Amino acid sequence: MKKTFVKIVMSLVATVAFAVTGVQLSQTTANADSTMSYSKIQKVAKAQLGKPYGWGATGPSRFDCSGFTSYVYKKAASKKIPRTAQAQYNKYKHVSYKNIKKGDLVFFGGSKRSISHVGLYVGNGKMIDSQNRGVVTEAVHAPWWHAVGYARVGNVVVD
Repeated sequence: MKKTFVKIVMSLVATVAFAVTGVQLSQTTANADSTMSYSKIQKVAKAQLGKPYGWGATGPSRFDCSGFTSYVYKKAASKKIPRTAQAQYNKYKHVSYKNIKKGDLVFFGGSKRSISHVGLYVGNGKMIDSQNRGVVTEAVHAPWWHAVGYARVGNVVVD
């Protein structure tokens, strides 16, 4: 139902834009901020579980933390996100832990200006991330991580 509603809204946006400007929007323009499917994001993320860590690695055979999150969003949602954890933190809208949703990014480090790690939130206080043990599922608030913030990449619909 949500997908149908989004399609209707996007169609109305394109119609109003044409009526006001006389310029017809292409499908790509009308869907520039389209929704992303969490089930696709989760499927791609889970398929990487067990793959080894590699500093600077962007997949598909090994990953570092931000290489993993970049890979998942690119493959699952055709969404290009910045390459480093700090750049990902800087780019997206921050949310509180209370408002975190599946598909959000979780950031760790010494401070907001010193982000050293990122993971993909998968619900129930857990994330999938790539770290020295490889790609694993673990608790967001594990004692070895210092959570600094959380960010929403876009409109991820849990389907």
